[in-house]
Amino acid sequence: MYKIVIADDHGLYRRGLRSALTAGIEDVEIFEAACFDAAVGLLAEQEGVSLAMLDLNMPGLFTQEVLGDVLTAYPDTRFAIVSGNDSRSEILTALNVGLHGYIVKSQSDDEVVLAVKEILAGRIYVPALLSRHLGAHDQVLEIRHGSSAGAGALERLTSRQKDVLRLMAEGYSNKEIARDLDIAEATTKIHAAAIMRELGVRNRTEAAVLIKTWLGTV
Repeated sequence: MYKIVIADDHGLYRRGLRSALTAGIEDVEIFEAACFDAAVGLLAEQEGVSLAMLDLNMPGLFTQEVLGDVLTAYPDTRFAIVSGNDSRSEILTALNVGLHGYIVKSQSDDEVVLAVKEILAGRIYVPALLSRHLGAHDQVLEIRHGSSAGAGALERLTSRQKDVLRLMAEGYSNKEIARDLDIAEATTKIHAAAIMRELGVRNRTEAAVLIKTWLGTV
């Protein structure tokens, strides 16, 4: 049974999203909140919330620091932003905070259900429209802390590191990557650290966004 919190101050959207998820996902229990404080209250009251979907402009919503505290307090819960804003900078900023997905309100019900399934499966979800915001010469993805990495960095990775990066981009854990590639988990951690250093990113989320952007899959 999945427990999902939908936090949005627009009741009509909450009800529509609830209907789409109930129809598209088996064994799901939906809880609604009209503000950020109510969403945090539900996280505290309902044990084992699988996913919290938060409207970016909801009353009382977070600074990045506050959201980071919430993610830390509920490490077993997945978090996704739901927003009418589809700008690349907003999407990447949300992911850099540590969120597990970004859903745009203009997406179809089927796309949203697919996004939620991806997030519940442990993967990072970024809307396909992100790639459409990249111009022909926009080959560099700017990372919030000021560093940057170009697609040429991929050429400097070893074949094994590329295998690890591919699975990182799919949201696999180090243990899962080790099992899939038949290597030691410690070796996976070494490869992952080398990949992030080479790409100039701070974490696996940024690495996943980079590779998916270069491949045109986000």
